[in-house]
Parts: sequence; structure tokens; C-alpha cells
Amino acid sequence: MRFEEFQTFRQRQLGACPALLDAAETNVYRALAALRPEPPADVRTVYRCDLARAWLRRFELPQEWSRRAMVCRGVRHGLEVVFHWLHSVRGRLWLPGDVYPVYFELARAAGLTPGSYPTLPAPALPPTPPTDDRPEYLLLVNPSKPLGRYLTDAECDAVISWLRESPHRRLLIDGVYDLGAPFAAGTRRLLDTGRAVLLHSVTKGWLWPRTFGVVLLGAEQTELAEAFRADPPTPDQLALAERLLTQDGDVPGQVVTELATRAERLFERLPQDVLAAIAAASRTCPGNYFFPVDLPARTLQREYGVLALPATVFGQSHWPGSVLTSLAAPFGPTPPAAR
Repeated sequence: MRFEEFQTFRQRQLGACPALLDAAETNVYRALAALRPEPPADVRTVYRCDLARAWLRRFELPQEWSRRAMVCRGVRHGLEVVFHWLHSVRGRLWLPGDVYPVYFELARAAGLTPGSYPTLPAPALPPTPPTDDRPEYLLLVNPSKPLGRYLTDAECDAVISWLRESPHRRLLIDGVYDLGAPFAAGTRRLLDTGRAVLLHSVTKGWLWPRTFGVVLLGAEQTELAEAFRADPPTPDQLALAERLLTQDGDVPGQVVTELATRAERLFERLPQDVLAAIAAASRTCPGNYFFPVDLPARTLQREYGVLALPATVFGQSHWPGSVLTSLAAPFGPTPPAAR
């Protein structure tokens, strides 16, 4: 069942059985709308180089990397630029098949024919050996969604081993779900290989999608750097980004706190059998609102009265389990009592 099909199904099920526990909301912007910062009242000139340095300071990365920190309009925009470049050099691309279908849409729009690998119930990197001297890029997400946790040390080891199989291999790390600073230890370790491109944005931490992001390139990727410099955000977007990074720097922490509260409310309402099926790593991952369980969505609805997302909602998946979320209204703030 694909995402759009599931949304229709979800509304129909909730309408027919209001007692169902809705653990299938995915719109974090709607759920956390009250935390979204306002845009600046006045737009002034903001320079991309200053924003790049501000972003590096926030995430405790070296200031000398500022020429490699490409300011863009978010992770989608960053991937569009990278994918078009990868097509121009006849590169190969691997995407997680059960994370975000938009990855495949962007890749195909750029003329690529990506391969895929599963992340549920755990990441399994493609076993295909290197074929030639063309660039080969693998996209991963850390923390991984809908897996709902950071990559483990062993999984990072496997990624580094995959890189070492060919000097032409590189990583694309989507760090948009990492709401802390500095970035997770696994992400920093992969950056230390010198063969990773990190993508980040204000989409999840500040709840402003398709507005501002940074793509941290490798030192040798000058062609990509020129492509980003030729396609900047608008002045309004740059002004908003400065406001978010300087005046609203505490918002990601507020988002993490609110999501932790919502997760606890979800856990309190789940049957013990279902709660026990959620891995501890996803239950404790900061800012997480996706919780995979090794139970089919039909079983959860029929036997436990819980409406969950089938894994296929996130893309191609052969895993029979499902994913719970903590974003629906029952897990949000308690409305004030009527007077």
C-alpha cells in the first residue's frame, strides 16, 4: 500500500471506528505547528558565506570547511543538484528502498536509474562489487527513518568497508533528522573518511521545509560546488535562515522535548505486547517519532485496535512489519478545559 493510498485508507478506518488508536500520522509540521518560528519582519542582505560559517559553528565543524559548505534550499534541492551532476558523469546511485520514495523521484527526474537496498528491519548494504571506474554513490540516512534510530558502530563499520572496496565510492548522508549538535558520532566518523557528502536543512529541527540547507562537499568536488553557487536560495530564504540559526537556535531542542513527550504518551496507550516489540534504540533516539514493530499492520488493527503504517508506505519493502508514529492529536498537548 503506497502513501497516498494509505492516507485514504487511514481516514476511512478512523471514521468507521473512532476507538482506533491512531499511530499513523506522518505530518510533523501539522503536529508541531505551534513550535514553528515566525519569519523575520524585515528582510536584510544576508551572505551565504556568513550562513555557512554559522552552520559550521552550530554543529561544531571546522570553520575552514566554509568553502565546502554549500548553501542551498534544503535536502531535496541539494539532492537534485547532486543527482544531475552524477548523471552527467555517468555515475551509479544506491538509494534506501524503504525510507523516502521522493529519493527515487528525484533520481529518475535527473536521468538516473538507481539501485536500492533495504533498511528494515536493519540496513543491508548492496552486495554488488564495483564494476568500473565510474563514481558510485550510496545514500544513507542517519538517524535512519522509519527505522527510528542512529546507525550502530557495526553498521558504520559495514559502510566504511563498502567504501574501501573501491576508490570511486562515496556516501551521501542525509542528516535532516539529526536534531542535536554536534552531529551523531556515526555521522562524524563517516565524514572522517573524507569520502562523504553531508546534507542537512532546517526542515525538521525548525519545521521550515524547502527553505534552507547546507551540503557539505568533499574537498575535491569543485564541479558540484560551482553548481550550487549558481543556484542559490532567495534573499527571503537567506534572511529566514539567519533568523533561525541565530535567534531561534533553541527550537530544535524544543522539538526534541515535544516529540519525547508525545512518544511517552504513545507508549502509555499501547498494549504491552506491542510496546515490547519496539526496539529500545528507537524508543530512546532523540527527536524520533517513528517506531518499527515486527507485527503486520493488519494484526495491529485487528487484534490490538492500533492503526499503524505498513512498511510499504515508505517504499519497496519485503519486511512484513509496520511502523507506529507519535504525531496524531491524541499524543499532543491536552486542550484546555472549556469554561
